[in-house]
Amino acid sequence: MASKYDGLARIIIQNVGGKSNIANVTHCVTRLRFTLKDVSKANTDILKDTDGIVTVLNSGGQYQVVIGNHVPDVYKTVVEVGHLESLATAEAEDDPDAPKQKVNPFNAFIGIITGCFTPFLGVLCAMGIIKGVLALLAAIGVLASDGTDATYNILYSLGDSAFYFLPPIIGYTAAKKFKMPEIEGLLLGCAIIYPYLSTTSGYAIDSLFGIPVTMPSSGNYTSSIIPIICGVAFAAWIRKYIAKIIPDVIKTFFVPLITLFIAFVMTIYVIGPVSALLADWIGAAFNAIAGFNNIIYGLFVGFFWQILVMFGLHWALVPVAMVAINAGQPDTILAAMFATTFAQTGACIGIWIKTKDKKIKGLAPAAIISGVCGVTEPAIYGLTLPKKAPFFRTCAIAGIGGAVLIASGVRAYTMAGMGVFGYTAFITHSNATNGMIIAIIVSVAAIVLGAISELIFYKDSAPKAPAKKVETGSAKGEVVAAPIKGEIKDLSEAPDEAFASGALGKGLVIVPTEGKLYAPADGEITVFFPSGHAIGMKTANGAEILIHVGMDTVKLDGKGFTTKAKQGDKVKKGDLLLEFDIATIQEAGYKIDTPVIISNSDEYADIIPTDAKNSEVGADLITLL
Repeated sequence: MASKYDGLARIIIQNVGGKSNIANVTHCVTRLRFTLKDVSKANTDILKDTDGIVTVLNSGGQYQVVIGNHVPDVYKTVVEVGHLESLATAEAEDDPDAPKQKVNPFNAFIGIITGCFTPFLGVLCAMGIIKGVLALLAAIGVLASDGTDATYNILYSLGDSAFYFLPPIIGYTAAKKFKMPEIEGLLLGCAIIYPYLSTTSGYAIDSLFGIPVTMPSSGNYTSSIIPIICGVAFAAWIRKYIAKIIPDVIKTFFVPLITLFIAFVMTIYVIGPVSALLADWIGAAFNAIAGFNNIIYGLFVGFFWQILVMFGLHWALVPVAMVAINAGQPDTILAAMFATTFAQTGACIGIWIKTKDKKIKGLAPAAIISGVCGVTEPAIYGLTLPKKAPFFRTCAIAGIGGAVLIASGVRAYTMAGMGVFGYTAFITHSNATNGMIIAIIVSVAAIVLGAISELIFYKDSAPKAPAKKVETGSAKGEVVAAPIKGEIKDLSEAPDEAFASGALGKGLVIVPTEGKLYAPADGEITVFFPSGHAIGMKTANGAEILIHVGMDTVKLDGKGFTTKAKQGDKVKKGDLLLEFDIATIQEAGYKIDTPVIISNSDEYADIIPTDAKNSEVGADLITLL
């Protein structure tokens, strides 16, 4: 299943200025640490107001989004949904000895499709716009689409090239995804669309080495998607074994020779026919649902489309739509989801008019312009999703729009652009424009309804009130012992705002005079960062304790730290957990102030730090009531 932090991760990426503004990302025990190219592009106020984010800091050259104890899960999701693997630093990775997480096959499939399409999605949309404009000009009689108009023919060659040659393009991006030479993926894609390999070419292609060959129902692999992705995946897998047995002196040409030969033969024999058949079945299933009840089908696709986009699941449907269109069949998926971008745009207009928040007013115009053009990320992750209710109101409006479009017989006949550039997709093969006119009416209605809904229901966020304490805690009367010998300071004196403000929990600060850290209570180590600078544990009575040795010491990458325990260990009060070199930390320019906080402070009626000026290991430090 998709991570529950997908929405939060996308909000974070959008509001740190987008992927293009991220130079580096890592995490420590409580926060995501971004190195941004331009900090002024970050929307700090929106991030601070987003559920799941404690606060945001800009310190030490890093833009820090404070999450709390579950930051590793959020970090993984940020890297995955943003495709930030190349920007993620090793210091934030999990323990290499830890067992690898099993990947759900469907999620793996979605990840592959996304990875193959993302690199050229902008170009694909651009070519779709060209085809759409040509269809519009042909519909109104400015150009002729019967092959007699040279201008139409030449420009159509540009617009249709991205779709006709999809196998080579996806072969290239899939090779990159599967970590094999891109040129080999490109050539495999070229091979399966070679003119000979068409049932209309006049050439014999019914067998290979005397073994029968089955071509897809369309008669060729031009504009196909799944066959080349599966073919490249197989080629990448087999190439690893071939590379191991071929002598180095002939690897340069023998590895691609054998790899491409085997992969091509397998694609023609098995991979191509099977994957093309599966794509046909999926398309038939969606068309069957549409035929069973158009209104329910349109309502379902329209409502859930933006949610599917958030989790990347729409990539399971886009190829189905493309296969249908490239086979000359009208598609229902692109018609059913068409109102979504306009509903988001309308919501942004309503929020822009009603809000008194200057930050939101500044973001809304850009989101509106992007939404009209079909790009809704600024609207979703900057305005509607952080507030939650506006987002789901737009889903409802989009669902109604989808139901109306499908019930009205609107279908997509070509891959056009997004937003207003997508209208031409609904011009039929005979140049009838009824579907386009209905799509225009529905899109305008979606904008109006989106705006009206927010003018009625939208409310600016109220200032955050301090969290209320409950009457009793889960560990009433528990006392946490001092884990370090040193000078005690008030938590407000911590050199880091996230700790000093108490946002991460109540406690105090110890300035160590001895480089040894002991267990402050009986319990289990729940977090022990690989660099050794931070430890989280849960006591036998349920108190969650975080001890952070020094400030920004994650940057030392373990230098000066020697761990004596590991995550998951059951420990007793007084067990030695960590040794650290105070001199090494200070010489590197970092403060040794060490916060000791109770992460689940809200579960207690009161957190009472000791009034002593100095701590001795094992002495009473914090009382929990």
